[in-house]
Amino acid sequence: MSGKRGLGGEAAALVGFLAVSFAASALGSLAIVGNASGWYAAAYKAPWTPPGWVFGSVWTALYAAMAVAAWLVWRQRSAPTRGAMSAYAVQMLLNLAWAPTFFGMYPIWGSAALWLGLVVIAALAVAVAATVVRFGPISMTAGLLMLPYLSWIVFSGSLNLYAAVNN
Repeated sequence: MSGKRGLGGEAAALVGFLAVSFAASALGSLAIVGNASGWYAAAYKAPWTPPGWVFGSVWTALYAAMAVAAWLVWRQRSAPTRGAMSAYAVQMLLNLAWAPTFFGMYPIWGSAALWLGLVVIAALAVAVAATVVRFGPISMTAGLLMLPYLSWIVFSGSLNLYAAVNN
């Protein structure tokens, strides 16, 4: 392989996918950090809510897995990858929208922000499922790497629902 398709290009692309993934994480976390010790600390949370440190650890692993999955699909450079990467982009945008909606809008909109967050996370779950379905045939490993993320989104949706109903 030579040029962009060479080992250096492949590695650079992986670094790029990781950078985009962690940039999305950093942007989303701005709304969380700004509100976690504020309104959210006093909010009613589901009894199954894990301690705060768990979220950072889990999300770090999930964002890395998402980036590797996208990279595995991107490397195939076949016609189906365009639709798969589009699905990936949609879920990344929804992922990025959830934290500012749930955490950031609550001080302004109150419980309506939690319900809107639930709509966003439900759409995110659908988009992640679509990404899994599109990634799987291109790279089984990529599809499998997205499954823990889908599971975490469904779990997070249950936390969001509890917060919306009880706050």
